[in-house]
Amino acid sequence: MASLSLRNVIKRYGHGPKANQVIHGVNAEIQDGEFIVIVGPSGCGKSTLLRMVAGLEEISGGEIDIGGRVVNDLEPAQRDIAMVFQNYALYPHMTNFENMAYGLKIAKVPKDEIRARVDKAAKILELGHLLERKPRELSGGQRQRVAMGRAIVRQPQVFLFDEPLSNLDAKLRAQTRLEIQKLHRELGITSLFVTHDQVEAMTLAQRMIVMNGGVMEQFGTPEEVYHTPASTFVASFIGSPPMNLLKNAPGGRQGTVLGIRPEHLDIADTGWELRVETVELLGAERLVYGRLQSGNGDEGVIVRIEEGAHHPQPDQILRVAPRESRLHWFDAASGKRL
Repeated sequence: MASLSLRNVIKRYGHGPKANQVIHGVNAEIQDGEFIVIVGPSGCGKSTLLRMVAGLEEISGGEIDIGGRVVNDLEPAQRDIAMVFQNYALYPHMTNFENMAYGLKIAKVPKDEIRARVDKAAKILELGHLLERKPRELSGGQRQRVAMGRAIVRQPQVFLFDEPLSNLDAKLRAQTRLEIQKLHRELGITSLFVTHDQVEAMTLAQRMIVMNGGVMEQFGTPEEVYHTPASTFVASFIGSPPMNLLKNAPGGRQGTVLGIRPEHLDIADTGWELRVETVELLGAERLVYGRLQSGNGDEGVIVRIEEGAHHPQPDQILRVAPRESRLHWFDAASGKRL
């Protein structure tokens, strides 16, 4: 296990004035044993950042330090990391045991130790009864566990996960998230996990890096990112449904954006006027979509209410009261939190 430091990490493609910079000075100090999630939309640079840590992409500027050793110029095999990919990357002609053992065999680890390491990983991942099968005989979730087992037996200092759950259906994703959490508790290995799914990020991360256009918008715990977003981008990306961001809210300030989470708006006798457009039933709760009828504009608002509460109807006018302690203010020009 090891700490991981990203110091003003930059990535650009090309040279000179026409160079395209895609990572803009990322700084993060990751503690030994932490589980860090890098989250953001497609094209934000999250996988590029992970690949630079792995050594699969050259670093254009700054330093990457693993366990007190700057690894900028080291090959992937010299960095003491193990990577789990989205597409499993298993050899179809090998058994699952052989797939998990392959890296150790190449490294000339003694056979008895290979067997011990694979058996231990298989026990952790509940794969013992599947080791003699081929990958084609397994479900997608089982194949992903074999890929994780192959990483575990390496006994690396850092695990790198590149969207490993993207190919799984919703039920398997939820199940595999639990398995990854359990795995981290048992092994305690420093981990970087890339995803575009903010639900995965919120449920897995001890701390999370939110990326946008190659910039690290925020680095903090899921609670910090959710309750005190550093920018309008973070506020709108983290949370489902997203935070309401209002440029013309009643009582708003000039040059600012008011943010309020849907669960922090209460149906009341006084407050903002809202014309209901649609209502979604989501089991234990409802989402009310409407438009403000007061203030300086006609802005869309989402309100989250409990299933047993008042049942609004389309075209109904409601009063919704924002909880004053839950208001967020952002600069309209920069998007940064005020």
